[in-house]
Amino acid sequence: MKLALAPMEGVCDVYLRQILTAMGGFDYCVTEFIRVSDHLLPDKTFYRECPELLNGAKTISGVPVHVQLLGSDSIALAENAARAVELGAPVIDLNFGCPSKRVNNHMGGSALLQYPETLFHIVQAVRNAVPDSVPVSAKMRLGFYDKSLAVENAQALQAGGVSWLTVHGRTKLEGYRPPAHWQWIGKIREAVSVPVMANGEIWCADDANVCQSASGCRDIMLGRGALSRPDLALSIKDAAYKIKTWSEIKYQYAEYLSLIEHTAKPCQVAGRLKQWLSFLSKAYLEAECLLQKIKTLKNPSEIAEHLALS
Repeated sequence: MKLALAPMEGVCDVYLRQILTAMGGFDYCVTEFIRVSDHLLPDKTFYRECPELLNGAKTISGVPVHVQLLGSDSIALAENAARAVELGAPVIDLNFGCPSKRVNNHMGGSALLQYPETLFHIVQAVRNAVPDSVPVSAKMRLGFYDKSLAVENAQALQAGGVSWLTVHGRTKLEGYRPPAHWQWIGKIREAVSVPVMANGEIWCADDANVCQSASGCRDIMLGRGALSRPDLALSIKDAAYKIKTWSEIKYQYAEYLSLIEHTAKPCQVAGRLKQWLSFLSKAYLEAECLLQKIKTLKNPSEIAEHLALS
């Protein structure tokens, strides 16, 4: 079984990738999407979104980092995929799943799931632009408004040349509302010959087991569940694993605070700290209590003081 850390926009940056992969259990992670419009991006953009390229495209703990691109211009995506590989990207992942209105209005992410032929041409162009030794993967949802094109979209991506698919078990319209339709991921898995990785609504090891049974997929991508329980991947891979307590997890949170403390304005850093804490509060009562105490604070040093007392 392979477990991957999802490319969550605005959340899973290089610092959280470092923290979460260091916990163990993940086989690879994927960057937040790099938006491609109609031109070749400068190298600094790739390094900004994926600093791990300077470390052999691996996190500090040695977990491989795949580079994700988002856009609709097949020529520009192909050029940028080739450049990312030149800079060291081990895998190119294409985003056909982002449900953001801002992204979809510019014909990116899940908006492209309305056009199977476009998916095919994008993947084909990227596949032809990078060496055969470099896999091209794709992440998709079950559809835009509905699931009527789910199988056709997956088959178009396969025909274009993807090495594997990651499928989030909801449409764009369904957003992140439960449930995730794992059985639909199974329909896609049965309709294609490339490996399929399941994603969506996996919050604990039991969820992972049920997802595997319902979808028939061995491999799983973890998103919000991993933010809620940072050792979720370990608990899925080892049935005897003992879930960490808040007193143990808060040290990872403190490390995250120290990593990002001087990366932006204090209020922006405080916002990122509250963002992750809101996910942690879904699993840890102590995190919820801490969140209530710091929700009005705008200085990371003040948050650190409350954290030390939690």
